[in-house]
Amino acid sequence: METVEYVVGKGGEKKAVILPIESYEKLIEDLNDLVIIAERKEEEEIGLEELKKRLKDDGLLD
Repeated sequence: METVEYVVGKGGEKKAVILPIESYEKLIEDLNDLVIIAERKEEEEIGLEELKKRLKDDGLLD
């Protein structure tokens, strides 16, 4: 279990979080994934065969 620590103010209210760097990096990666999903939300959907064709055309798939 990872350790999460809180920085608290004089009144005991939580002001900040301290977490392991691995957890932070995972959160940032997840956030970036969500941004990409949101940006591509309106793109036209394509089928699997069309995707394979495009990847082959781009030399990314044999």
